[in-house]
Amino acid sequence: MQQLVSLGCLLFHVFVVFATEFTFELPDNDELCFYEEMENGDKFDLDYQVISGGNYDVNCFVADANDNILYNDEKKQYGSFSHTTTMKGVYRACFSNKFSTFSHKYVYLDFRHGDENLLLPSMTRATALTQLESTCVSIHEILKVVSESQTWYRLREAHDRIRADHIHSNVTLWSLSETVLLFVIAVGQVMLLKSFFSEKKGPVAVPT
Repeated sequence: MQQLVSLGCLLFHVFVVFATEFTFELPDNDELCFYEEMENGDKFDLDYQVISGGNYDVNCFVADANDNILYNDEKKQYGSFSHTTTMKGVYRACFSNKFSTFSHKYVYLDFRHGDENLLLPSMTRATALTQLESTCVSIHEILKVVSESQTWYRLREAHDRIRADHIHSNVTLWSLSETVLLFVIAVGQVMLLKSFFSEKKGPVAVPT
């Protein structure tokens, strides 16, 4: 019974993670910023990737509470940044698409803040982990790898699907244009051939 309770605690604490991940639309010639209040000594990780739009690039920078630039990257498809705060305050991460005048972007953002909770309350003691606790930790680490792999595959699938839809639209428009052009050429050729075989009436002489 105790093992079932411990396993239940594991399954509960696996999902207690201080993380935020979402996909947002970044309009052309625009900039979006996200804010997070943090304490001194907090650690955070930021990962982003452009999944559609233009040349799949975006500008990104991270600033601390005093507007000091901690991270700055320009025209990148993806990037990551890890940092431990040195002051308390509101930190911000901004994404800019101001260099693009007509193409908007879709950007995936994953923000992780703070440390994970302990899997089991008994893990706070100074003694070595029991076999059950070691197994719980191993399962937890494997599930983290599985979750990260699923996120990567979802991003690749979304990126490839959007690109495939874009190619499909271009091929469809090109095919329709060629069809209309062939129809116009066919009609023109028929009209030209018809003019060759048309009987032209000359002037009629009037008897005097």
